[in-house]
Order: sequence, then C-alpha cells, then structure tokens
Amino acid sequence: MRKRLVFAGVAVVVAIAAGLAIKAGKGAAAVPAGAAMAANSPDAAASEVPLDFTPAEASKPLALALPQIVEFSGALVAPNTAIVRAKATGTLLTLDVQEGTRVKAGDPLGRIDIADLQSHVAERAANLAAVQTTLDQARRTHESNIGLANDKFISPIALENSRSQLDSAKAGVAAAQAALDSARIALRDASLTAPISGIVSKRYVVAGEKVTAEQQVVTIVDLHMLELAGTVGTQDVARLSPGMPVSLKIEGMDKPVEGKLARIAPAAEAGTRSIGVAVQLQNPKETLRAGQYAVAQVQIGDATPRLTVPISAISSASGQEYVWTVENGKLLRRTVTTGRRDLVRQRAEVLEGLTANVPVLGARFDNLREGAKARVVAVATAATPKPLAPAATVSR
Repeated sequence: MRKRLVFAGVAVVVAIAAGLAIKAGKGAAAVPAGAAMAANSPDAAASEVPLDFTPAEASKPLALALPQIVEFSGALVAPNTAIVRAKATGTLLTLDVQEGTRVKAGDPLGRIDIADLQSHVAERAANLAAVQTTLDQARRTHESNIGLANDKFISPIALENSRSQLDSAKAGVAAAQAALDSARIALRDASLTAPISGIVSKRYVVAGEKVTAEQQVVTIVDLHMLELAGTVGTQDVARLSPGMPVSLKIEGMDKPVEGKLARIAPAAEAGTRSIGVAVQLQNPKETLRAGQYAVAQVQIGDATPRLTVPISAISSASGQEYVWTVENGKLLRRTVTTGRRDLVRQRAEVLEGLTANVPVLGARFDNLREGAKARVVAVATAATPKPLAPAATVSR
C-alpha cells in the first residue's frame, strides 16, 4: 500500500513539470536565423552612431612659445643683521630692550658695571698728567742748556743729552695719551648701544648676569630688505643672470611678491651639482619676516614656436603618455613624447608622435575605443560625450 502511494506521488510531479515545460515552449519567441546573421554583418558596423565633439573639445595643436620656469625654494633671511657683544667684562646692570623692541642706530640698549673701567680711565689720566709734567721740565732744561752751550758753559755732549731727555719725555706723553684713549674707548663700548636701526630679535642675557668681553648680548635685524638663498642645478644656471626679475610665493601671502636675482655663486657646492643663488626683495612695510618659507620662480623667455596641446589632453598608461585624435572619421590613440609645460596657459609641448593638422581631444573622456567613429561638429549633439573632471597636472 505504501509503495503504491509513493509511485502515485511521483507520477503527479512528473505530469506537472511536463505541463509547465509545454506552456513555456509555447510562450517563447523563436529567433530567426536570418536576424542573428544580420546582427553580425558589416551593415551593423555601418549603422554605428559616431561620437560628436565640439571645436572646444577637439582642436588642432597650436604653435606657441613656452617660457621655461626655473624654480627653487628656501627660507627668507635678513642680511642686515647685527649681533651686539659686550666689549668689557662686568655685571650687566640693565638691559632695556625686549624681543620685538624697535631701536635706532645709537640708542642705548643697557649698561654694564663700569667701575673698573672708570678707575682705569682715571689712572691713565693721572699718568698722562705726570708724564706731561716731566715733558715740561725737560723742555725748560733743554732750552736753558741751549743758552749755556752758546756761551760755552756746557759741552755739546751735555746739550745732546738734554735733547734726548726731551725726546724721551715727548714719547712718554704720547704713550700715556694712547693708553688714556684706549681706556676711554673701553668705557664707551661698555654702554651697549645699537649699531643699526631695526628690531631686537633675540636676547642672550638678562640683567644681573656676569658678562665677558665678546659675549653675545642681543641680535638686531633690519627687515627693510630680505633675501632668499637657494640652489639651482648646473643645467639651469647658464640661463640665469643677476638682475633678472623673480616671482616669489611666500607662505601666508595671497599674492606673489616680486624680487630680483642678486647673486650667483661662482662654483657648485662640494659634493653636489647645485649652485647657490640669492634673491633680494624689498620689504618697506615689514610685512614679511625672516624665516618665512618661499618658492622662487624665474621665467626664461623662449623665442622658438613649439607644438603644444592642452595639458588635460595628455593621459598616461604603463609609463607612456598618449592623446586621442580624430582622424579620417575615427578615434585614434597616439603615443606622444612631451617636453615643456606652461601651467599658466595649461599647455604642454609635444616633441614626437603628433602633427599640427590633427584635431586632439582637449579633455579626458570615459570609455573611448580606438577605431570608433568620431567627428568634429560645430554644436554639441546627443552623441556628444561628457568629459571627465580634470586631473591634477605636474609641472616640468
């Protein structure tokens, strides 16, 4: 009994499946063999809709002069910088300036204990007075001896001795005067005065410290003129000359600042192929500060017309650069070799792989196929593809 029920169930399932298969066979549309052959025939390729590009998207290369840019960078420095040093040993009594204080040449900056120096000056002055008295006495004696020698009361040798004593006294006065002047100079230098006008950038000591001769006290910088010291390659230095205008992009500044190339080193730095250059820029309002980072660009003129395309037209794959062109109604992918680039006008020089009369796609498009039909039309149509977003460019 159980076996009969199982066989009956299997029969019902088979019957239902057969019915569904017959129904599906009746509803399916048959594909004629002729239609399949037509899909693969040459007529299908002939019916392909061509891609339309406007003159703004596909244009011929332009012959332009591309000025070369020589770029280098570095930190701004203030060449007019003075370090004030103590000229005498003593205790620093006062230091009247702080970092950022503006000073003028000759302004007092502080005072060092000059008691010892004052005593030296007094000692030298007393010594000068003593030798001056000796000189006066020698002069009177010699004048008296001249009269006595004329009257034959003393010998010529005695007169010569008095003349020697007079000369020795004169030399003693000169030496004492020099010693007094030296002491007075030391006393004057101990007053710590500003050698230039500018801004105090750093203090090295504080009041109350014991300072020694030639010890650094403060640094003063003049910001009215700054310099950028950088290096350029030996292959570029021949194109540079002092006096050339330089454009500087300085951190924190929205607009470039103009300067001029001031100096070029006569030789490359040891162990490198780089040569030092210096750029000067005026800073009358002192808006710039020493230490700010800057990028300098020197534009070198170019009188040779060069074949150029938009930088956005150049793509890269597997280390090779290429562009898309429209030739004889078809899209072609041409491998090119590029040279100079002008980031201002967004043009790139093409050295090889392209001629001047071939339209080049000036933007990047997705899913382009080499050999696809294409043409340049005056106005965009429904067959005009949409360009991709521009990619970042790299300067050369």
